[in-house]
Amino acid sequence: MLMGVDMTGFLADGRAKLRNVSTPTVTSASPTPDAPEVTGPADGADELLPWHRNPVNLLAILLAVAVLAGGFGWVIGNNTAIDDPNATDIGFMQDMRVHHEQAIQMAFIYLNDDDTDVNLAIVAREILIGQNIEIGRMIQLLRDFGESEVNETDLGMTWMGGPVALDRMPGMATEADLEALAAATGDEANALFVQLMSAHHQGGIHMAEHAATHAATDEVRLMASQMASSQAEEIAEMARLLDISREG
Repeated sequence: MLMGVDMTGFLADGRAKLRNVSTPTVTSASPTPDAPEVTGPADGADELLPWHRNPVNLLAILLAVAVLAGGFGWVIGNNTAIDDPNATDIGFMQDMRVHHEQAIQMAFIYLNDDDTDVNLAIVAREILIGQNIEIGRMIQLLRDFGESEVNETDLGMTWMGGPVALDRMPGMATEADLEALAAATGDEANALFVQLMSAHHQGGIHMAEHAATHAATDEVRLMASQMASSQAEEIAEMARLLDISREG
């Protein structure tokens, strides 16, 4: 007994209480033999793929490669596609622009008359549209070459070794010719249009054939060759249609 307390009874009572406390039973969490083994992600969870297997990443890489390849191709092609021009390239395009502008003017004058041959009017429209397009091509090439879009002098044909006034280049109609065409109607207009435009085309062919063999760039040589061919075809077509209109 310590300080009036029966220690024997106190200890016995404590041991009894400890025996009444239940100890939790630990059971094995091992799966049954028949349960399938789960190896994938839980339901609703996205599988995390390595970056090189992710289709979004692969698509982005392919697009980047395509853009870079296109950029390199443009730089290389832009640096090698056009050769350096010579005096023929530049002079031909500057002078032919002036030459074409008069052909367009003659086509406008002829089409302003309602009493002209229907088929010849179609040719006139083709000349008007086609030579406008060619002027646009020549202006763009001159810009690409860093050259003036126009002949800034009063002389043409210097690139052919025979300088003349711009309004006296081969095939160019005079002011009197243009006034006569504007005053003509019907059959007279048909005949005068074919006469003036054929002479104009013949002068253009002379210039284009020279450029096709003396220009330095493939682009100008090809364009000049196509001009010569198309204008020769138009001369033959206008003569044929004029004969038909006279017979009718």
